[in-house]
Amino acid sequence: MDKTVKLNIELGGILREWDPFAVGSDFYDTESADAIYAVHQLDDADQLAARIKEIYEFSFDAELSFENCRPIAVRLLQVKHHSACEL
Repeated sequence: MDKTVKLNIELGGILREWDPFAVGSDFYDTESADAIYAVHQLDDADQLAARIKEIYEFSFDAELSFENCRPIAVRLLQVKHHSACEL
């Protein structure tokens, strides 16, 4: 399996577990895809957290705190960087 595909699957799993609006993990497919794209584009946790916040707030028309988004952004970037270091 391609390295990027493996990474995307792992990132998607993390995002599905997150469930920031407590609606169930099956309701975030579009947002997860957008957030995964953002992970590939950004390397700064604060920028990624802000982007994730925008994505989820736009889709659910509900406010999400930056403080709620930052830990998931850090975790996603850790997985991304760990994946880049694997041989």
